Amino acid sequence: MSQNKAAKSGSSSKGKKSGKPSAEEKREDVLQAVLIADTFQTRFHPFSLEKPRCLLPLANTPLIEYSLEFLAMNGVQEVFIYCGNHHEQIERYVHDSRWSPTARSCPFSSLEFIRVADARSIGDFLRDLDKRNIIGGDFILVHGDLVSNIPLEGALAAHRARREANRDSCMTMVLREAGEGEHNTKTKGITPAFIIDPNAKRCLHYEEIHPLQADHYVTLDPTILENREAEARTDLIDAEIDICTPDVLALWSESFDYELPRANFLHGVLKDWELNGKMIHTEIVNEGYSARARNLQMYDAISQDVLGGWTFPFAPECNLLPGQTYQLQGDNVYREDDVEVESGSEVVDAILGKDTHIGPGSTIRKSVIGRNCKIGSNVRIIDSFIWDDATINDGAVVEHAIIAERGVVGKEAFVHEGALVSFGVQLGNHADVKSGMMLSLLTSNMQIASSQPEFVGSQGKGARFESPEDDEADPDDPAELQKSLVYPFDEIDLSDSSVSTLADDDDMSDDGFGPVSPSASQPTSRSRLSSFASDDSGAPNFSSFHSDAVHGLLDVLRGTSGNFESEKLEFMSLRLANNASDTAMRKAVATAFVRRAVELINAENGALEPSKAAKQVLTSREGATSFVKEVGVGDHSVSEQVEFALSVQKACASCAKIVEVTKAGNLLAAILQQMYDLDILEEEGILGWWQEERGKEDGLMSGVREKCQALVEWLENADEEESEEDDDDE
Repeated sequence: MSQNKAAKSGSSSKGKKSGKPSAEEKREDVLQAVLIADTFQTRFHPFSLEKPRCLLPLANTPLIEYSLEFLAMNGVQEVFIYCGNHHEQIERYVHDSRWSPTARSCPFSSLEFIRVADARSIGDFLRDLDKRNIIGGDFILVHGDLVSNIPLEGALAAHRARREANRDSCMTMVLREAGEGEHNTKTKGITPAFIIDPNAKRCLHYEEIHPLQADHYVTLDPTILENREAEARTDLIDAEIDICTPDVLALWSESFDYELPRANFLHGVLKDWELNGKMIHTEIVNEGYSARARNLQMYDAISQDVLGGWTFPFAPECNLLPGQTYQLQGDNVYREDDVEVESGSEVVDAILGKDTHIGPGSTIRKSVIGRNCKIGSNVRIIDSFIWDDATINDGAVVEHAIIAERGVVGKEAFVHEGALVSFGVQLGNHADVKSGMMLSLLTSNMQIASSQPEFVGSQGKGARFESPEDDEADPDDPAELQKSLVYPFDEIDLSDSSVSTLADDDDMSDDGFGPVSPSASQPTSRSRLSSFASDDSGAPNFSSFHSDAVHGLLDVLRGTSGNFESEKLEFMSLRLANNASDTAMRKAVATAFVRRAVELINAENGALEPSKAAKQVLTSREGATSFVKEVGVGDHSVSEQVEFALSVQKACASCAKIVEVTKAGNLLAAILQQMYDLDILEEEGILGWWQEERGKEDGLMSGVREKCQALVEWLENADEEESEEDDDDE
């Protein structure tokens, strides 16, 4: 076995090393892999100024560990790591780890580092690789920020079979099916659109679509659709796991303007397929986890999936790193040895590193705390990432932010949502770090920054980090959407335009109705290896409150968890945490109850008629009726009843994109009838809704409304009869 571990420089590697086999001499049964450890991006600034992205901790484990574990589990024998910035840190880390070829624990027969001094893009790396003549057959191309447990045995076999049948089959992309809805590990801001021949599994066209463009359309060359079937897929998670032949490297070399694997290379090769004659295929899997921490939003999402156990066996309790001692304890808390949590503190859904101390009265939820961290008393840490050796002093609050290694947060300081506090930054007592603020000890050109008390407090150390790119940034550049920890929904004017050739706009709506499966009467089960964390997110402009609230209510309505007594507490806490309006509350309640009714109507076995579905959804679960009455309607005034009825109408109008309009209208009438019978809505409320102009809008709103006319006439007649009886009594 080769144990060659030398790092090659671009200048010294033009000739072959003595004794090193050439590509022609390599056996094709040796599976090779190329790992790209530099993305040439600034999405992780200011952190990546001091440490490369692949060494940043995700769930207290460096990202590159997940990537190398993935290659090892899939039988890779030889690994080539392309390094760019901070190459010395990466090489030192790997050589000091179990991945070093000199270590007996290393599963690889060979691991080599390759440096290209003048590389400016991933394309430069791959063109360099083509020149080196060290790839002997099929190889796996991945990135150093990959987290995946997908087995590649089937994809490799299919790739090899296609290559044997046709030597022009040069690449297979491994893609994870995820559905059309928004999910944790689908990249926000940019939607990859694949046009695929489902029979041949061949990719015919690739495009990237983003919400800032005026029209969400792609233009296809009609010739690619001749004599073949084609599917438009925007429901795929692409972690850029590619099985390649050496022909792929030749294609990179032929086009020196290619920089990015998808937007440039894939798009260009498919566009020019008549000239190059090469075919690219897909292997779409529906099991396993696959995602790249390609930006801070994905870092956040993957961290939460690790915390939730969806990446198993790459989970904290599996202790990927030597010396880790994580054990899963109550309240979904992973703790290493020598962690001290003082009495009165609440820790839920968290990872706690070794030698960390948490003072009394503190709250930590949905967060990752590194090793040797000092958390004071009465501290509140929510949805955040605290890296090794950080200190959070008494009374501080950190909400959905990142505090890097050696960071200090002063007493009573408040770090708001989306803030990034880089290595060694110190926040003074009572400092108030605004949402989205980036703080660093270094400037963008790696100089020591002068402290700015207005940002870090009078006793603080650090300054606001500003990149020169920000001054030149195009506000319509979709890359701007991926530079923050929090996806900037509020700053985006999302167009109503549809991706006409890629997805039917009937599948999405602003009321949260994606495609409902025929078997939706049962809760959608999710494999422990599933690659997304929520199937109820709805359209991409949904607030966190709406998504979480609908998800929680559906779980109770389906009977999979909780009851309405506990759900009411959770719902109201969610409202307070998100400062949700009464309108948002009504919308969430209406959406959840209508969506559950639609699931019952569309059930594959035992489907219910709208009248029975409405009754079951409002009465089968104890406390459902009072929940709708107290939370959905509110103070029970006529105006509140009218508003809630309108919310139910809108939800039914949205579901008319899934079931027939007639059936959706019958469901609306049945729900209103049931709510009247259950004293949720009064006669005046329903009649007031019927007169409301907002309910008479053309389209689906008026379509579902028509079916309620009989109910309204019955109520009006009942009112007249009651009036006549009152007159007779007099």
